[in-house]
Amino acid sequence: MEVSPAIPVPLHADLPEFVQVLKRQVAYLSDTQIEKVLRAYVIGAEAHRGQTRKSGEPYITHPVAVAGILAELRLDVETIVAAILHDTLEDTDYSREEMTAEFGETVAELVDGVTKLDKMHFGSRQEADAESFRKMLLAMSRDLRVILIKLSDRLHNMRTLGAKEAGSRRRIARETLEIYAPIAQRLGMNKFKAELQDLGFRALYPERYRVISGRIRSALGSRREMMGQIERSLAERLAQAELSVLIAGRVKSAWSIYSKMRNEHKSFAQLMDLYGFRVVTDSRMNCYAALGVVHALYKPVDRRFKDFIAIPKANGYQSLHTVLLGPSNAPIEVQIRTSDMDDVAEGGVAAHWAYKSDVSGPAATNQAQLKAREWLASLVDTQANNASAAEFIENVKIDLFPDESYLFTPRGDILALPRHATALDFAYAVHTDVGQHAVAARVDRKLVPLRTRLESGQQVEIITAPSAGPNPGWLDSVVTGKARTAIRQYLKHLQHEDAVDFGHRMLDRALEHLGSSLDAIPSQVLDAFLAESREARLEDLLSDIALGNRMPDQVANQLLTALGRGGSTSLPAHQPMAAEKITITGAERGILSFGNCCHPLPGDDIIGYLSSGKGVVVHRQECPNVAELRSSPGRCIEIGWAREVQGVFKAELRVEVINRPGVLATIATAIAAADSNIENVEYVEQDAAAANLLFTLEVNDRRHLADVIRRIRRTGAVSGVYRYPI
Repeated sequence: MEVSPAIPVPLHADLPEFVQVLKRQVAYLSDTQIEKVLRAYVIGAEAHRGQTRKSGEPYITHPVAVAGILAELRLDVETIVAAILHDTLEDTDYSREEMTAEFGETVAELVDGVTKLDKMHFGSRQEADAESFRKMLLAMSRDLRVILIKLSDRLHNMRTLGAKEAGSRRRIARETLEIYAPIAQRLGMNKFKAELQDLGFRALYPERYRVISGRIRSALGSRREMMGQIERSLAERLAQAELSVLIAGRVKSAWSIYSKMRNEHKSFAQLMDLYGFRVVTDSRMNCYAALGVVHALYKPVDRRFKDFIAIPKANGYQSLHTVLLGPSNAPIEVQIRTSDMDDVAEGGVAAHWAYKSDVSGPAATNQAQLKAREWLASLVDTQANNASAAEFIENVKIDLFPDESYLFTPRGDILALPRHATALDFAYAVHTDVGQHAVAARVDRKLVPLRTRLESGQQVEIITAPSAGPNPGWLDSVVTGKARTAIRQYLKHLQHEDAVDFGHRMLDRALEHLGSSLDAIPSQVLDAFLAESREARLEDLLSDIALGNRMPDQVANQLLTALGRGGSTSLPAHQPMAAEKITITGAERGILSFGNCCHPLPGDDIIGYLSSGKGVVVHRQECPNVAELRSSPGRCIEIGWAREVQGVFKAELRVEVINRPGVLATIATAIAAADSNIENVEYVEQDAAAANLLFTLEVNDRRHLADVIRRIRRTGAVSGVYRYPI
């Protein structure tokens, strides 16, 4: 698109009414900056000429309305201009170069960041969408204004959602409730969050919204006199204490009430604290003085007091929360805060927005902005350690719901963690190295396991050991993205080490079968082969072999061919790779799995099958699937058990029992007496006289299973015990 510099800004009297409104909204800017905003409107209107919204309005009305929402937050001129132009790069011929020349690199960066957001579809888990989400968060980390523009864009779209068809309304509403409202909350923008939730609830569940909103209005009408009495009493007592305050009554939103009904399994009639009051005073000390006054007026409810001034929420929110028993013993929530805290509570990162002309971005001037930058910095670290964008999204979604517990280190430092976080999450929150070497914890000076869930106010001390390290079971114990990412990275590193070792043994066996060895291959031949195979290092080639992505006999032949020995001409295709078996301990992490069709145990004769991307799948030699597996001899590996094996293994027993009361308990007792754990039990078939039970057990080896079988037979309650399925 070409917009001639000669196109003048229309006389202000000739501007459309919606632009006149924006002009009044940006009156806090200088005259030069206002002219820049109007120039952006002219270029945007020209770029979007002929485009309309679903409602039939000219498309330019939407970006101008988005700019108006941001102007209400008193954001800087670059943000307002970028909002007006935020759809031009994607939907028009207007180029980034033209935008940079006209409005500068900062505006172009903001619009480019928002454009990436517009390409996202949060309902999908496809890798492309995950990558877009990752790019959005990186754009946010560079400049918070990117997400402010996108949230304002979503808010205006939600306000005008009625023009969309029903399916689109539901999809957009769900996306808003699941992603955009939580992001607004995480950034401390409670005013945005509340409206996004209200509009999303109305669009997604219109009938539920109508019913709950009606009940709220009805309840408010019946209690209006009582609310007025409480407000007058609070004002009178606070005035007597010579405290300068503003008091405002508030009603909980329909979405908030619906969420509480759903989460706590309560009816509307069972919810008492529907109403509350906000007390805004002039200083931090007066917040606590006001708290004493209201507690003297009405009795506080035990354990319903929270001090978010001393311990701010993760999004920077600060306030005192208390619940009082008002007249008729109706619980009333009271929030007490300063006017600055109130501004931050409503606007979050957008409150008190300051812009310095000598720096490249907005200056953080409040707790919400500082907390947001800390959060985004942690996300940048997380994404750097996540090869999978889908895993990154999973971790970010966890962090988007900061329902927190506040915990203390032995030195008195405070850490905020999500509700249901464990001692292991706490360990990783202290430092990644502390988490990696954690072995136990002391909670309020009592020794507890790492999987113990923590509660607000507890003091936690982590006990470490240099030799300790994560195991796969830790992933089931943690809830924070930081802990999950660190554990996965550690396990992937171990998997790679094991894969390299196992791949080395497999390739050596294949080369030995051809009368050579890996050590006998000259480094220049090996380097040339790696370059031809597009492998960066020998370790990567060996890992690929262990994971089944390359066949060891093929690699061996290719190496010897490259060496000039012609190994491929002397090896029959059906011949085994090596006479000597590769031994396994069962603890090879990430590269060994055990077939569910036959549940091999240490002591069984076994065979390995290379499954692409999964590594070696171990089967018993008598498994009925082995005949089919041997039809691909290049993927079959001769393996055996090492003298020392590690871990426990699954086994299945089919037990034919006499159907009488207590027989299951009798057999379970016998299994426990053999030091075996029952993972699952089910009835295979049953009649009045007999039943067949299928047990899934954990045992150490074939001898251990034999001991379990003997103990079951001795109960006298069974007519047969068989290893299953064979």
